[in-house]
Amino acid sequence: MRLHSFFLLFLLSVAVCCSGQQPASQTAPVAPTLAGDAAHPGQTSCWVDTKLYFGLGPAEHPDRGVSEAAWRDFLDKEVTPRFPAGLSVVDVYGQWQGKKDPAPLRLRSKLLIVDYPDTDENRAKVEAIRTAWKRQTGQLSVLRVTEPADVSF
Repeated sequence: MRLHSFFLLFLLSVAVCCSGQQPASQTAPVAPTLAGDAAHPGQTSCWVDTKLYFGLGPAEHPDRGVSEAAWRDFLDKEVTPRFPAGLSVVDVYGQWQGKKDPAPLRLRSKLLIVDYPDTDENRAKVEAIRTAWKRQTGQLSVLRVTEPADVSF
């Protein structure tokens, strides 16, 4: 009987451990640290996540195209003043094939990620950044992807 009780207790403890459930103290949500800050609210409503893809130049020729210094200058002058509360930049490799290109061009690229309240003013800021890049570099396009975002800080 003792062995039978021990075996049942063992099975019960294994079942509880394998259920994936954590004690309530570990599942409680963490309080946001910036609650009340308008630029970094604890919970957002009507925010979007925008990704902009900037081609810097041919991947095979890092000496051609836009330099890192020129990119940082663009970021400092055109992007940061429009979205000073925060943004992210990621180095990415990209490919682009224009209508007249026989094969895709391999490009050094930057991915700019900005999360913001979805307003006409903020969307205009994004378009101003895209326009400034095309004007400065002569490029035909800056890919923009915007999606709804559930953001909290």
